[in-house]
Amino acid sequence: MRAIVLEKFGGLDSLVYKDMPEPEAKLGQVVIEIKAFGINHAEMHMRRGEWAEAAPVSGIECVGIVKSCPGGEFPTGAKVAALMGGLGRTINGSYAEYTCAPVTNVASIESDLPWAELAAIPETYATAWTCLFRNLALRTGQLLVIRGATSSLGQAALKMAVNAGARVIATTRNPERFALLEKLGAERCEIERRDLSKHIVEAGQIDAVLDLVGNSVVLDSLAMLRRDGRACLAGWLGGLAPIPDFNPLLQMASGVHLSFFGSFVFGAPGFPLSDVPLQAIAADAAAGRLDVKPVRVFGFDEIHDAHRVMEANEAIGKMVVVH
Repeated sequence: MRAIVLEKFGGLDSLVYKDMPEPEAKLGQVVIEIKAFGINHAEMHMRRGEWAEAAPVSGIECVGIVKSCPGGEFPTGAKVAALMGGLGRTINGSYAEYTCAPVTNVASIESDLPWAELAAIPETYATAWTCLFRNLALRTGQLLVIRGATSSLGQAALKMAVNAGARVIATTRNPERFALLEKLGAERCEIERRDLSKHIVEAGQIDAVLDLVGNSVVLDSLAMLRRDGRACLAGWLGGLAPIPDFNPLLQMASGVHLSFFGSFVFGAPGFPLSDVPLQAIAADAAAGRLDVKPVRVFGFDEIHDAHRVMEANEAIGKMVVVH
């Protein structure tokens, strides 16, 4: 099979096309013929050597057709989605014609949607759903701030939160993107800044913050919450540097809740992929209730272009690769 192999850490030339043997499934595994896969910032960090782990074949998610499943959990020919569970990190991932994923990280996703649209769902929408409805326990009528809302995860979370009846304030560094976020349902937009809590009029009354900017603003996210409000850290658009000289006693607001969610835990005890309604999300998309269309679609031979666009932040939303 053809695969895109990470030969070294570094620039775009680190990703090299090679022929590799097709993977073979053991009990507890599924071999998937990959039809399309999403592109994620995590893969850029892996390529650069900035992530803790990186497998020779990158790619943390895909959609495709089951080729083999020795345990019988999924029938041959079934449409499925796979995400994380070591994909692209500790085991070869989706930048290939086939991948072998743990059954715990595979889910049925029967749908007539085009492969490109199905590929935009797994990682982004599973993560957004879990952050919103598990970590933040978001409810109808609550006020949510999404920091970094023009990212693919931010846009997915915005659409899902609005569909659930929440009010959303969306942030972005670029005011030219306000119209996009308002079209997706944001009640209003704010310029993203490190001291946003000092500029947002609802500070102290906000129910929840989905923080995709990261460590550089997480303390500020906590500062804008009401008592018992919740913040979920789930992205690092502002970089991977840790919070400097973190002292909770002096720097954290009292009575608020901070949680973290990373999609690498999907499939682990306590985080079953079956908890995420991927099939229902695909059904909402097929019915027109949720727009999951990617903003850019690349061919398998265009991985360097896809990473270049991602690195330059030229695509405002989800990008996918189709075979």
